[in-house]
Amino acid sequence: MIVTIIKQRDDDRIVIERPAKPPIETRFPKKGPVPHDAVHMIVERALGLRQGFWGMIADGVDPDEVQDIAKAAGHASAKRAQPPEPGIVELLQAERVVECFEAALWDGGADPATLRDIARVACESSFVPLPPLDDATVDTVMAQVLDLHRTWTPAPVGHSLRYDWPGA
Repeated sequence: MIVTIIKQRDDDRIVIERPAKPPIETRFPKKGPVPHDAVHMIVERALGLRQGFWGMIADGVDPDEVQDIAKAAGHASAKRAQPPEPGIVELLQAERVVECFEAALWDGGADPATLRDIARVACESSFVPLPPLDDATVDTVMAQVLDLHRTWTPAPVGHSLRYDWPGA
C-alpha cells in the first residue's frame, strides 16, 4: 500500500493506493503542526503494529469507518470504561502512543523514560497494554517526528509525503 499525504490549507489530502483496489482519496483535519496520520505511519511501522490505523486500511477498511469500528468494539471513553475487543487493541495502542509523540513534539522532544511512562498511562486509560517501546525505538521515532516537523512546517501547500506500508 502506498500512502501520499498532500499539504493543503485547511485539511490535508490523503491518497491511498492498495493492490487490486481502486485508490481512495480522503481528507483529514489538521490536528497540530504535522499530519496526525503521518505520525501514525511512523509509529505503527516502528512498533510493528499491523492492526493499527494503517494496518486496518491496508486490510481493506475504509478510513472513514475506523472510528465506527473502534466504538463498536468497545473503545474506552468516559461512557464506555471497559476493555476493548481484541481486534482493536493495536488501533488503540497506536492512537495513545501517537498522541504521546505529538505532545513531545510540541515540547521539542522527550526523553525515552518520560515518554514511555506517559504512553503507559495513556494505554492504561484505554485498557490496553503499552506495546514494546525501548529507548532506541523512542529515539528513532522521535527523530522521525522531529524531521517531519522540520520539513512539513515550512513546506508550501501542495507539498507531499509518500509512505510505503510494509508488505506492500
